[in-house]
Amino acid sequence: MEGTIRTPDTSSLTVGVDGSKPARAAVLWAAGEAARRGRPLHVLYAADTDNKALYLSAEIIEEVRARGRELLEDTARAATAAHPGLRVTTEFSRTDAVTSLRHAGGTTGTLVVGNRGLGGFNSLMLGSIGLRIAATARTPVVVVRGNVDGPETGVVLAAVRDEHDLVCARYAAREAELRKAPLRLLHVWSLLESVGNMVGQLDAVDGVAREHARRLTAVADQIREEFPALTVQADADQGVSVGGLLAEATRHADLLVMGGRRAGSIGPALGRATHALVHHAHCPVLLIPRTAAPKEDAS
Repeated sequence: MEGTIRTPDTSSLTVGVDGSKPARAAVLWAAGEAARRGRPLHVLYAADTDNKALYLSAEIIEEVRARGRELLEDTARAATAAHPGLRVTTEFSRTDAVTSLRHAGGTTGTLVVGNRGLGGFNSLMLGSIGLRIAATARTPVVVVRGNVDGPETGVVLAAVRDEHDLVCARYAAREAELRKAPLRLLHVWSLLESVGNMVGQLDAVDGVAREHARRLTAVADQIREEFPALTVQADADQGVSVGGLLAEATRHADLLVMGGRRAGSIGPALGRATHALVHHAHCPVLLIPRTAAPKEDAS
């Protein structure tokens, strides 16, 4: 799996727009990331006109196309105005947004979506298109959340469950290098969730805690060995809600990196903690797809 995910500075960026404010924020964030990485930015608008042709008049469809292309031009101008010299390409797609974004991202690109789109509730919840992209994409996906216009904290946060998250931790380390920022590896666990998985094998709660610490240390030691110049902080926290503790930690981070699609699921699915974070994180969430994980995966 690791070989199919490019490093941040070699991955292309594709961002979806729909005219909503969250999508606009996602574009400007993605433009900043493209400039940081030295990569071009691809902006896509999916009108889904092919599926609407049977019940919409030709005049309406042509109006949709005209407004979509106008939106793309305006968005490209905003991106280049914010980051002069940035190369921006645009694409008008006649198919649905999920299919269009996955196709545009290819097999090595990073997809960027806003936290909600047109027609969504006026809340912090991720829209259905963004959720479907997050659950089905096999390349990295960023859900842009939080106050991305505010000052940066200078910290990249990575959610680490065990050695199966080493790919995510490596990607987070490279993101931290690009930002010249420290990396914080955070392992959050719930005693209630661990009881069924571990207590039968360990003698006491202290043993459960030691096992969780071992999992974090194994990843942290590997990252420190591979990235000797990077400042790496490793923390373990325990509470009732894994998602809640991780969400609180994102208040002090510029980016959260964590595992994306839950491996072994029947159909597309996100784990509980991942699902909570794409809805409630206070900073952008970068999801790295998984292909292998232990059966007790809940994140």
